[in-house]
Amino acid sequence: MPRRPVTTVRRHSIGGGTPPGLPGRRVISWEAMDVERRPGRRGRVARGPVEDSGPVAGFARRLWELKRAAGDPSYDRMRDEYGALASKSALSAAARGERLPSWETAWEFVRVLATGVLGGDEDEVRHEWRGEWERARDALTADAPPEPAPERSRRTAFVLAGAVALVLVAALVFVFTAPFGSEPAAPAGDASEFVSDVTVPDGSEVAAGSTFVKTWEFRNAGSVGWVGRYLVRAGSFGNPGECGTAERVPVPQTAPGEHVRVSVEVHAPDRPGHCQVYWKMADEQGHILLPNTRAVFFSVRVI
Repeated sequence: MPRRPVTTVRRHSIGGGTPPGLPGRRVISWEAMDVERRPGRRGRVARGPVEDSGPVAGFARRLWELKRAAGDPSYDRMRDEYGALASKSALSAAARGERLPSWETAWEFVRVLATGVLGGDEDEVRHEWRGEWERARDALTADAPPEPAPERSRRTAFVLAGAVALVLVAALVFVFTAPFGSEPAAPAGDASEFVSDVTVPDGSEVAAGSTFVKTWEFRNAGSVGWVGRYLVRAGSFGNPGECGTAERVPVPQTAPGEHVRVSVEVHAPDRPGHCQVYWKMADEQGHILLPNTRAVFFSVRVI
């Protein structure tokens, strides 16, 4: 007997938050995801957002189709096993089509499936999906209603003038009372280039409870020598538990143009899972240097 789909359709009007770079507040009408019963799985399974409900739903539909093509992994698995650098709720929301996800969240959704599972070329996949995301963003911008013109009145003018005066006073107080140099800017010409994973390539398998040494190689790609610098632990995730490391490891003194290797000893969790730890370069006081440079990381499977 053929499978009988069970379809539920609702219409909502949602005052969603505005994606980064979009002016004003956007109200999006969307059609809820269809659902059907599938043999071998309990409950109802989402069939994805309806593509003709708008640019956000169209983009979400593509994410949903990509997920199905990659074997329909759970969002927990995408995050903990495949290494998506986004929360379970953010990944789930991206494929529901209620609002346009940030590019960072969208890319993590796509990266682990299109390149990690399906084996696509990362540069080509990024270019294609960045274009899809930008077209959805631009369509939202084009459809956004204009901001209402403010009322012109003498009272409004006085209120605005008073607000400006308060802002100026606050700015002057901050300038003359804030400590100078509390967070030094990175020196002009400072730059770092990742060269290679010397040991334990990403995706390596390590035994639960074991200890290993991760080593990276970098090149001083700028005109500033590296003296008194460290790699500091900037974040991590894993399930269950995390890999244990020192909070920071020293970067040997490195002249411009030279290569350097930096190592960290890692203690794997006692139970199987996944472990990924991020590192940023900092000075002796812990101030992050090269803040716009992508963090280096290691990623291992614990077995």
